[in-house]
Amino acid sequence: MSITLTTTETLSLSALSVACTGVLANTLQGEGEPLIASIAFSGLAFAFCYALIRWLGNAFIRRGFKGRDLCKAKKTEIPETMGAVCAVVYLFVLIVFIPWPFYKDIVVATSGGGNRDAIQELEEIETGRLLHRFPHNKLASYLSAMLSLQSIVLLGIGDDIFDIRWRHKVLIPAFAVIPMLVVYFVDFGVTQMVVPLPLRPYLGELFDLGWLYYLYMALMSIFSSNSINILAGINGIEVAQSLVIAVLIVINDVLYLSPFTAYPHPATDSHLFSLYLLLPFIGVSTALLMHNWYPAKVFVGDTYCYFAGMVFAVVAILGHFSKTLILLLLPQAFNFVYSAPQLFHVVPCPRHRLPHFNVRSGLLEPSRVEFCKPLPGAIAESLKLMHRLRLLDVELDAKGQVVSSSNFTLINLWLVWFGPMQEDRLAMGLLAFQFLIGGLGLFIRHRMALLVFSADNW
Repeated sequence: MSITLTTTETLSLSALSVACTGVLANTLQGEGEPLIASIAFSGLAFAFCYALIRWLGNAFIRRGFKGRDLCKAKKTEIPETMGAVCAVVYLFVLIVFIPWPFYKDIVVATSGGGNRDAIQELEEIETGRLLHRFPHNKLASYLSAMLSLQSIVLLGIGDDIFDIRWRHKVLIPAFAVIPMLVVYFVDFGVTQMVVPLPLRPYLGELFDLGWLYYLYMALMSIFSSNSINILAGINGIEVAQSLVIAVLIVINDVLYLSPFTAYPHPATDSHLFSLYLLLPFIGVSTALLMHNWYPAKVFVGDTYCYFAGMVFAVVAILGHFSKTLILLLLPQAFNFVYSAPQLFHVVPCPRHRLPHFNVRSGLLEPSRVEFCKPLPGAIAESLKLMHRLRLLDVELDAKGQVVSSSNFTLINLWLVWFGPMQEDRLAMGLLAFQFLIGGLGLFIRHRMALLVFSADNW
């Protein structure tokens, strides 16, 4: 990979950076305009991330962070763990962005900014600045989100360095989400769920889950982070699926903003908070995808997968739309359930389950797992049933015993359904499926939910 930017890239990134900096300076002439500032910061995040990935590639290789693309005929070494660069740029952008969403509140609470000439009453001067007007709970939520994201990035980098075993690292996100859950408990603390209409005669309109609600949010953060990591193995799929999910969440957020709903909507602040976190994420992920798309020039590493999943968990929990996120992660949920027999070693699980590259045809085919010993009768019959349902490609010997099958991943299943194909076409098909299911999830959330609930909060 070239370590220098071309003249065109340098001019384009410089122009983008100058334009975004000008927009940021202009926002401070008014009332801060945090949403516009967030868009400008997203442009800066893209420019910085794109340049740093290019500049740091060889440095990562020298330090041993490199890998070979097993789905290519020519298996050259390329930089790995570049998702860490993406995550660090994102975190720095969130830090610098802090003054913008609180600009108006800072002016009012401190008599600063454009309000420096305001005259304070004597009793107000004696008791200090009017900090009771400052939304401390919103700042606490923002900082707790940053702390959770910083924690998951550190843990992810540790995984990339030491290659932690799956059964040990599956609980990593549970530790990272603790700061956010504490702030949720202190500042919001709602643990009630709206009961569907058919169950209300038995449970009432609201049902309090108590501590189980916090367990549910912790489990959701674990699933969200690990689900991105499980659906991986071909160029661009980790970053691209994360971008699709982020765009779908942004669409959901925009639905709650004027002019799509009466202003002010009670959920406006929550969805603005979500946008502040997602827009820079889209910026850095787009830069990473341009280097990771087929043919990949860098690998993202586990750090990016954990980081992306935690971003979704953070915005869903603190934005109070965790059920919507579950609908957007249905392909990842299917992939997890489908992979469970191998993940929990009901059937043998090879270390790598990425598709097999056929050197002669140049196409990807379903990778296979060989069964050296006869499988128990119930498991063998289950695999044969899945073969008849076209959920697996099973090979039988002359005695009718199962000797091999395709690996249990959505990527391999897609190849079973549609046959061998090029890597970029496979990725595009999976992304179209992700967007289609996510769009259907939003439709269910805002339209079909009215069949079992009395109202939609939109």
